[in-house]
Amino acid sequence: MEPAQQLGRTLLFLGAVLVVLGALFYFGDKLPFRFGRLPGDVVHRGQRSTFYFPLVSCLVISVVLSLLLWIINQFRR
Repeated sequence: MEPAQQLGRTLLFLGAVLVVLGALFYFGDKLPFRFGRLPGDVVHRGQRSTFYFPLVSCLVISVVLSLLLWIINQFRR
């Protein structure tokens, strides 16, 4: 495959990812779940500070990205 074709394919893939991310941000309020507000996310509110760690949200995003990349890798073979 030529370098120009590879660059074009990469740009199309990145564009599709950006469209999906944009749709998630745009329709995020209407989704039945909220990333960063899932059960299991750690929130500790002190008197003067708040500590927030989205543990379950990070795990969900990691699993989804791993599955997506595995599927893409299967199609490339």
